[in-house]
Amino acid sequence: MPALSELVDALDGIVHEPTQRHDDRVDLTVREVFEVREPGRVDFGGGELEDAELVPHDRTWRNDDDEYQWWGLDAGQYLIEYNERLDIDERAVLQVRDELRARGVFHPTLHVDTLSMVPLSVAAGGLQLKENARVSTLLADR
Repeated sequence: MPALSELVDALDGIVHEPTQRHDDRVDLTVREVFEVREPGRVDFGGGELEDAELVPHDRTWRNDDDEYQWWGLDAGQYLIEYNERLDIDERAVLQVRDELRARGVFHPTLHVDTLSMVPLSVAAGGLQLKENARVSTLLADR
């Protein structure tokens, strides 16, 4: 795993480094939440591979004076896109933050050298998720 300084140097688009940077990790923030509108296709050889049709999930204002909007996520599967971009030689471990897991929300743990959309699973009770919320963590070597 890369060192913390390598992770920070390899990330672009950090929203607020003092909040996102910790001794052994960097938190990542959500830029957009997508729903799958039409299915994609995956076949054996790749000749019939097609992307799914994605649509941004609706956002709402919670308060008139809010700077950011909220996604009201019902139980189900979504794809999230991060504000941050990563380009690093050595793979880092990406995991869901404890704050989401404690609310019945998770995504797979991945080994990444770039960031792409990640599937997000929301439990039966749903979740209110604010724009730029810290949702994932990139772990650094200690």
